[in-house]
Amino acid sequence: MNQDDMKDFVTGALVVDKPVGMTSHDVVKVVRHGTGIRRAGHTGTLDPRASGVLVVLIGPAVRLSEFLSASDKRYQAILKFGVATDTYDTEGKQVGETKSVEHITELDFQELLKEYEGTISQVPPAHSAVKVNGKKAYELARKGEEVELAPRMIDVYNLELLEWAPPEAVIDVYASSGTYVRSLANDLGDDLGVGAHLTGLRRTKNGQFTLRDAVRLQELKDSFEAGDWYKHLIPAAETLADWHTLELSADDTEKIKHGVRIPALPGDTGWARGLSEQGDLIALLEIAEGEQAWQPRKVFITS
Repeated sequence: MNQDDMKDFVTGALVVDKPVGMTSHDVVKVVRHGTGIRRAGHTGTLDPRASGVLVVLIGPAVRLSEFLSASDKRYQAILKFGVATDTYDTEGKQVGETKSVEHITELDFQELLKEYEGTISQVPPAHSAVKVNGKKAYELARKGEEVELAPRMIDVYNLELLEWAPPEAVIDVYASSGTYVRSLANDLGDDLGVGAHLTGLRRTKNGQFTLRDAVRLQELKDSFEAGDWYKHLIPAAETLADWHTLELSADDTEKIKHGVRIPALPGDTGWARGLSEQGDLIALLEIAEGEQAWQPRKVFITS
């Protein structure tokens, strides 16, 4: 099967190990050019200075973006104490003086990490893409304008110290979507009274996908050249493999194609992915409020 034959019906995900120095959109452009498919998008921005798992959806699977973007994330982060910056990372200007960290012990830091686990309030960095009156916050911050962002509630499931080498530390961060690891670094530095900023970040997990699932970008480019890139393509149904699954009969599939509800079992709640007998993703369904029935919300096969 050649690339041109696949364009009309190909759908799924490419899990890429994004290198440092590229934006997430740069990676999407590489995928669009390599596959010849314009309909593509990522499911969670990684800063150019960060590397790791970036899920790129192509074809009709881009309609899954809102669900994958909301997935939990996991990172390995390198923090440097004693120096705070206005961007909370190495790109910014130093704020205040450099402070000694000799009095901070590994136990002090581990105990502080535990205080950040759970549901907490976090203020995004002023140098971020959060919108303020229709403009991105970093655009205002770069002009020297005062930027005040509202705090957000996030869930931090686990923080683990991987390496303690003052003035640096490496931590594992497992948190909900919307968590800013840069803000976490800055806040930890504030609490320790010495300041801190993020010097390195690698995303190790996005939803169910880990670095083990990811293909290096150069390897993917080589596959584009060879014409066998589809070997890296993950079927759309598998992108939500951790969801409740409904195995749909031919009759159920026909009903769903026309937006008709299908019966649910007692105790069924929330969302589910509906798969055909062949394992193809037919639709995403949600329990209809007040009824024991599945309502089709996103239908992927209509003919």
